[in-house]
Amino acid sequence: MTILGFMIPLSLAMGLFGLGTFFWTMRSGQYEDMDGAANRILIDEDPL
Repeated sequence: MTILGFMIPLSLAMGLFGLGTFFWTMRSGQYEDMDGAANRILIDEDPL
C-alpha cells in the first residue's frame, strides 16, 4: 500500500506535465498550418 502513496502522485504529476506541454504547444502555434506541412512533402524542388 505504501507504493500507491508514491505512484498515484507521480502519475498525476506526469499527467499534468503532459497537459501543460500540450497547452504550451497550442499557445506557441505548433498546430497552426497542418495542411501546409502535409502539402510541402509532395512538392518536388530541385536541390541547388
